[in-house]
Amino acid sequence: MATAMAVATNLQFSPLINRRMNTNFVRGKPQLSLNVGIKPIKCQSNSEKSGAPIKIVGTGYRFLQVGPQKTHSNRTTLAKSLGSKDGVTSSISQTVVGVLHLVVSLGIILAMDNFLKQAFVTASIQFPSALFGMFCTFSVLTILDAIVPAAAASLMNFFEPALLFIQRWLPLFYVPSLVILPLAVRDIPAASGLKIVGILVGGWLASLCVAGYAAIAVRNLVKTEMIPAEPMSKPSPFSTTEVWAWSGIFLASFVGAYLYPTILGTAARTCLPFLLSATVLGYMVGTGLPSALKMLFHPIICCALSADLAAFAFGYISKSGIEPVLGYYLTKVSTNPGAGDILMGFLGSVIISFAFSMFKQRKLVKRHAAEIFTSIIVATLFSLYSTAFLGRVVGLERSLTISILPRCITVALALSIVSLFEGTNPSLTAAVVVLTGLVGANFVQFVLDKLQFRDPIARGIATASSAHGLGTAALSAKEPEALPFCAIAYALTGIFGSILCSIPVVRESLLAVVG
Repeated sequence: MATAMAVATNLQFSPLINRRMNTNFVRGKPQLSLNVGIKPIKCQSNSEKSGAPIKIVGTGYRFLQVGPQKTHSNRTTLAKSLGSKDGVTSSISQTVVGVLHLVVSLGIILAMDNFLKQAFVTASIQFPSALFGMFCTFSVLTILDAIVPAAAASLMNFFEPALLFIQRWLPLFYVPSLVILPLAVRDIPAASGLKIVGILVGGWLASLCVAGYAAIAVRNLVKTEMIPAEPMSKPSPFSTTEVWAWSGIFLASFVGAYLYPTILGTAARTCLPFLLSATVLGYMVGTGLPSALKMLFHPIICCALSADLAAFAFGYISKSGIEPVLGYYLTKVSTNPGAGDILMGFLGSVIISFAFSMFKQRKLVKRHAAEIFTSIIVATLFSLYSTAFLGRVVGLERSLTISILPRCITVALALSIVSLFEGTNPSLTAAVVVLTGLVGANFVQFVLDKLQFRDPIARGIATASSAHGLGTAALSAKEPEALPFCAIAYALTGIFGSILCSIPVVRESLLAVVG
C-alpha cells in the first residue's frame, strides 16, 4: 500500500506521466491500476491479500479514503454551520442596505416635489409644479444619456427602489378624494346627479374610443411600424405578513382612538393611523380578489369602501357620526394632517416618477411621437366640447355643466381650469374627476380588450386621456409597459387642456356650447 501511495505522489509532479487511475475488478476483488504510459502496474494491499475488501470512495480522481470518516464529517458540518451563519448575516445586511436605498431614493423625489411646490407658490405660478418637475427630470436624463450614457443608467438604477415603491402603492394616492365623495356631493340634487353620472360614463367611453382610434389612425397614416416596448419591472405582491401587520395596526389604533380621542393632539391625528391602515388593508384585500371579480369590483373601490366602513364604524361607536370622521380623513391642513393628506402628499412625487418610465421608453416615444401628440390633442378637444354639448342636451344646470368640463383632466389642473370660469363648484369638479377615474379604473381593461386595442401605445393614451390618474394607476398595475404612454398622455392632456381654457376665445366658445 505504501508503494502505491508513493507512486501516486510522484505522479502528481511528473509532467511526462499520464495521470489516469482506473479501478478494475478481477475475480470480484478491486485492483488499482495506474496508467503511466507504460505497462500497467498492479498494486495489491495487505488487506487485499487477507481477503478484506477495499472501500472505494467517490469516482474520478478521488480514490482511497485515508483517515477516519468522522474527521471529514465534522469538518463538513462546521463548514455548513459557518456558511449558514454567514448567509444569515449577509441577508440581514442586504435587507438593511435595501431599506436605506429605498428611503434615500424616495426621500430625494419627495424633497424635490416639496421644493418645487414652495418655489411655485412663492413665484405665484399657477402651473402644477410636479409636471414641471417631471419634464425637468426627463430632460436631465435625456441630456445625460446623450453625453454620458453610463451616468443616466446609474441614475435610473439608483431610483429603481423608489419607482417600484410608487408603482406598488400607486392607486392608494388617488383614493382620498373618492373616500370623501359623500361629503362632496351631498348638496347636489338627485336628478342632476343622475345626469352628471350619465355624462361621465358616456363621455368616458367616447373619449377612450376617440383617443385610441386616433392613435391607430395616425400610425396607419404615417406607416410607423410597432415595435415591442422595453420590459418594465413589476412590484412584488403583498404577503400574508403584511396583511397581518396592518390588521394589528388597525385594531390597536382604532381601540386607542376610541378610548383616547385626542391622544395624538387632535382628533384628525388620532384617527390617522386606523383610517390609513383601513385604506391599505382594503387595497391589499382588493388586489387579492379573483380576476373575474376585479372586473366589477376594482381594488380601488375596495380600498375606498374599506376606509368609509372604518369611518362609519368609528362614528357609530363614538356617536359622532360619519361626516366628522370623513372630515378628519382629509383636512387639507398641513399642521393637522389626516390619512388622506398623507396619501395625497405623494401625488407630486408620482407625477415626477413618471419621467423615469418615459425615459425608459424614450425610443418608443420618439418613434411614435406623431400618434401620441395628435391623439392627445384630438382627445382633449373632444372631451371639453363633448361635455359642454352633452350638458346642454340633457338639460343640466349651466353652473354644474361648467364645473364638470375638465372631467378627463387630473384634479390639480382641473381645479385650475374651473377657476377661469365664474360660478363653478370646485368640490363638484374634484368629485367628478375622481368618479371619471373610478369608472376608467374599473372597466378600462375590459373595454380596451373588447375594442381590440392591443399595443401599449393605444392602450396607454386611451386610458390616460379618458381617466387620468386613477385609470393610469389601474392599467399600469397590470401592464407596466403601458405606463410611459399613460404618463405622457396624463401630463399632456392636462397641459393642453389648461392652455386651451386659458385662451379667452376658447372659453367663450365653450360657454356658447353650454348655452
